[in-house]
Amino acid sequence: MAVSELRVLIGGGWQDGEGAQPEPVSSPASGEQVALVHQASVAQLDRAVDAAWSAHRELARMTAFERAALTHRVADLLEERSEEIARDISEEHGKPLAAEARPEVAAAVEMFRDAAEGVKRLETPVIPSADPDKRVITIRQPRGVYGLLTPWNFPVAIPSEYLSAGLATGNGMVWKPSELTPVSAANLAQCFLDAGVPDGTLNLLFGPPAELGHGICTHPGIVAIGLTGSSATGEIVAKQAAGKPLLLELGGNCPVLVFGDADLDDVVAKLGFGCFANAGQICDSVERILVDVSIHDEVVAGLVQAASRLRLGSPFEDSTTLGPVISERGAAKVDTHVADAIERGARVLHGGHRANGHPTDLYYEPTVVDGVEPGMLIEAEETFGPVASVMSFSSEERAVAAANRSPTGLVGAVFTRDVGRAMRVAEGLETGMVNVNDTTAYWQPHTPFGGFSGKRSGLGRLGGRWTLEEMTQLKTINLDVT
Repeated sequence: MAVSELRVLIGGGWQDGEGAQPEPVSSPASGEQVALVHQASVAQLDRAVDAAWSAHRELARMTAFERAALTHRVADLLEERSEEIARDISEEHGKPLAAEARPEVAAAVEMFRDAAEGVKRLETPVIPSADPDKRVITIRQPRGVYGLLTPWNFPVAIPSEYLSAGLATGNGMVWKPSELTPVSAANLAQCFLDAGVPDGTLNLLFGPPAELGHGICTHPGIVAIGLTGSSATGEIVAKQAAGKPLLLELGGNCPVLVFGDADLDDVVAKLGFGCFANAGQICDSVERILVDVSIHDEVVAGLVQAASRLRLGSPFEDSTTLGPVISERGAAKVDTHVADAIERGARVLHGGHRANGHPTDLYYEPTVVDGVEPGMLIEAEETFGPVASVMSFSSEERAVAAANRSPTGLVGAVFTRDVGRAMRVAEGLETGMVNVNDTTAYWQPHTPFGGFSGKRSGLGRLGGRWTLEEMTQLKTINLDVT
């Protein structure tokens, strides 16, 4: 296969990186090299920030409707190129083309369309004045230049959450994507260029996460930061960018509570998706399944059946429903969590190890672990792999307490036919979102998404108008009418 040579994008033009030597990137699915990635220097970061400010000033002079038209144009190009972009996602990430990569691009298209329409309706109040000679008006303005740091697990959709809102609201942007999925980032950036946005609207820099990420967080010309990543990374970023507006979507370790009156067929079907979609590599994947003791055996048996129906294989085969995990680091973490659970008395009922007979050692069998107890790594941390871990409870109060034991609080879920119980549990779970009769992995991108206060799951809200509001600042204007 052809290897892409990926350069950095600054001020509307691709240029060679001036940092370290270009880095190779290989496919987790095939093991073949897919890209050679240029690395940005500190001087290039400075130039990217300058270019972003120039673009911001031009974007800020536009009307919301003019920026909306540009945002729609990016969506048009994403849609026109969706097959090529989806194939590149599958190649460099490993997710199945038909089941996951194509839907990801479709979701990104919708995010740009939603931002384009939402910015036209980003209303602000006229506030009653205590002074009869004054009128109090509020407006929203772009913050200026955003630094964006995005992960590999949805290399087109997650960046699009920020990029669509950033363009629609008039911010210049400096973007450092994951080093594991640079081709997807370059595809997105090319859509911006070809859409005719002002030069410098989006500047794409590749480089070492610690060095380039630190540079973006601390750069005096970058006034706000958006990040989707782990809790640990988010805490580092928050310290480095102290004093700047932060939009942080962080770790999950999400719990699902299944009560005895739940529809078991529905539970098993949805848990199968929540645990194994994207090989379990989603911030809101189902990580902890808490099941009423009265239906424990039935739920576990259903999960084993669901796992056995999944098909590991090449992301380009239509029959494939589960691809590899992204890296050796990710696979090793799953190894460690499963081994720790077994050592502490849990039982692996399906899977539990890497699969043989594939091009790389990153294909992990869908795994069901029963008898999970508090303190096991698989319970205390995000596994971020294709694992369903099950534990039991005997009362509503204990179930909620167990779910809330985690230091993270992104999404929770509850399965029950009892409306009163559903509301009590939803109100009691210390998560930023709760899904009733669906898994934690369910989310509509135009709705607010983020962590619970006091937990390690982030700051602010992504989704629809909430992202638009986060990426703008409110200004009050007091007008004297005498």
